Amino acid sequence: MHPFALLSPRARRRRRLAEQVIVITGATSGIGLATALKAAAAGARVFLIARDAVTLARVADRIHAQGGEAGWRAADVGDRDAVEAAAQAAVDRFGGIDTWVNNAGVAIYADLLATPREEHERLFRTNYWGVVNAAEAAVKHLRHRGGAFIAVGSIVADMGTPVLGAYAASKHAVKGYLDSLRIEQRYDGAPISFTLVKPSGIATPLDDHAANHMPGRPKIPRPAYDADLVADTILYAARHRARELTVGGTGLAQVWAANSAPSLFARWAGFITPTLYEHAGPPETSANLFRPAENGRVRSARETGRVVSVYALLRLRPRLAAATACGLLAAALIAARRR
Repeated sequence: MHPFALLSPRARRRRRLAEQVIVITGATSGIGLATALKAAAAGARVFLIARDAVTLARVADRIHAQGGEAGWRAADVGDRDAVEAAAQAAVDRFGGIDTWVNNAGVAIYADLLATPREEHERLFRTNYWGVVNAAEAAVKHLRHRGGAFIAVGSIVADMGTPVLGAYAASKHAVKGYLDSLRIEQRYDGAPISFTLVKPSGIATPLDDHAANHMPGRPKIPRPAYDADLVADTILYAARHRARELTVGGTGLAQVWAANSAPSLFARWAGFITPTLYEHAGPPETSANLFRPAENGRVRSARETGRVVSVYALLRLRPRLAAATACGLLAAALIAARRR
């Protein structure tokens, strides 16, 4: 163990985005695609991983056309050997890895006891084992020059939810794994930060890609935020040490309510079930559980996300948050003196 690891883990200067090599899984749609485009625009060299080689090539061409640099490798994050090979391909292409963003994920809209076992297991293979496989592949490279391992979780890592229960269970597992891995690596003095990014409902193509067993088309949990807010948060974590970062003040409030009054929250949460799918028409899904769905889109075709989050703005800009707090305190003192 490094002598001072428990107090001050070995940290090296965190590189600017323009100096980083960033690996992103699930890079062909939604949050992963938004992050790849923003990282490349900031000058980072990005290495893209997803199951669909055709869409990966198209995204890489798009980045090159915009003056960025990108490499890619088709891989299923649930396949340990494939992830290992993809990590090595990133190192071979760019000489190393500075940040690994594990974003790949799938969802199932169904009551838990009605969720087909093979789908439930496949979801965990992607959402949980995908993180495990990525960590095993990435950490040994990150230890050489320091860096960040970022897992995209969800606010449902901290609470239960109807209809998306299997998804919530997998995110609980990811949080437990990352919390434990962080402790072990800190004890060993590894120069790596481990960050869990917890988005609220995000208006990505999740509503098109999720497996669905509800009586109607899936809907994004509301209020939904824009994927760019999550991408900004991820890239913040690539430059700054952070344990957990929640995206969306509404989601933060939901987690607070769930943990402060769990019995009351459990009663209330059941009433949101009808808001998670459209009741008109037959069930619809393109289910990307077992095969890549049509990709290449950042946003949902039907849901528009909020492009501004006051909480995210303040959380990612500590000086602005401090100035705001001082302003509010000053206003409160002035008001008190007047009274």
